[in-house]
Parts: sequence; C-alpha cells; structure tokens
Amino acid sequence: MAKRGKKYLNALKLVDKNKSYSLEEAVETVKKMEDVLKRNFDETVELIFRLGVDPKYADQMVRGSVVLPHGLGKELKVLVITQGEKVKEAEEAGADYVGGEEIINKILNENWLDFDVVIATPDMMPKVAKLGRILGPRGLMPNPKVGTVTQDVKKAVTEAKKGRVEFKVDKTGNLHVPIGKVSFDNQKLVENALEVIETVQKLRPSGLKGQYMKNLVMKTTMSPSVKLDIASILKSLEAKAA
Repeated sequence: MAKRGKKYLNALKLVDKNKSYSLEEAVETVKKMEDVLKRNFDETVELIFRLGVDPKYADQMVRGSVVLPHGLGKELKVLVITQGEKVKEAEEAGADYVGGEEIINKILNENWLDFDVVIATPDMMPKVAKLGRILGPRGLMPNPKVGTVTQDVKKAVTEAKKGRVEFKVDKTGNLHVPIGKVSFDNQKLVENALEVIETVQKLRPSGLKGQYMKNLVMKTTMSPSVKLDIASILKSLEAKAA
C-alpha cells in the first residue's frame, strides 16, 4: 500500500470509520477534508457503489445515465454525428460540433477528440461503428442504453449540456459516478447525489438475489472515503415516492 502524505492522514482523522453518514453529513465532511488537503484545483466529488451483481452475466450489467439537477460544474462539448434534417436540429439544440462522414474521418485520420459527449442518430451507427476502437476505451461510444443513440437529437443534446452523466458497473461490481465539484453549494451536491442513488436503485436487475447496494461511499478524487447510510437514504427516497 502506498505511503500516505501528512495532509491525507490529517484529513482521514475527520472521518469516523465506525459511522455511516447521512448525505448532508458526508458532504460537510468531504468539504472539511478538502480544507485540510488544500488542493490547488476544484476536485470532483463522486459516489462509489459496491453492488451485489456479477457483471459477467448480461442480465446483471448495471448501466445507464442520469441528468444531474445541478450539472457537473463544467461545460461539456457535444458532438452529434448525423445527416439530413437532423443536422439543423442538433445545431439549434446547441451542439458544439455536427457532421456525418467527414467528422468520422476526422476522428479516424487525425485522432481528433475535442469533445466530451458523442450523440449519433441510428442511421449513422453502421458508419460510427468503425470508431469503436478509438471511442470505446474512452467511454465515448454512442449507446442506446444511455440515450446517446437516438432520433430525439434535441433532447439528447439538451440533457448532455445540462449535465447528463453516463455510468457502467466495472468487472468487480463497483460503480463510480461523479456528482459535481467540491466548490458546489452543499445542498446542490446532496440533490445531485440523491438523483444518482435513485437512478441506480431503479436499475436493480430484476433477477438479482440478495443485497443490491452493498456499500456506498462519497469522496473527492484524492480524498479518503466517507461511508454513507444506504438504508436510511433509500428509506427517504421510498417515502418521497409514496
């Protein structure tokens, strides 16, 4: 295990390992740790779920997207690969780049990657498929399961600009989802976190036996983790939905 620096160890002292925190308490603790760590950049706050799924089985793959109520704290560059009348729709919706085969060739031949989200209409997917080896490893390949392969270009672009986050469980059953920047107002981080937790809960595989959410923590990119009280959070979400 890597040796931890003095600042990290001081931040760790702020976390009670025997306690499960509410979202409000977790946000407050993460911010206090950030004051101790004194990073010179605005760190991303994320939730890390440990799920009771085995992703090697297709029916236990947890994958989706969520539109964060308060975004991610950065302006995303959106590329739409389409043709015909959908070009105008994409441009009017606020896409940063719009094109068809010429854009595909630019990515292939020039390794052009000046974008954060790729949306494609279904008719373009046979041609977009050749970008798999470039976009796939970067998590940028359009996929209908997360709403980035669609005829409703306007909706997809609007959601991406608002702060739609895509997520996919890794091979160990862990799920990492960013919920904003540490500079965000506390309540905004809480509301973004609730939206993510509710979305992930709804994606519980129907045939799964046993516990779905085994563990849930909040942390910044480089801080210690704060364990969340999953049971009470889910209970409050159920009460809200009732």
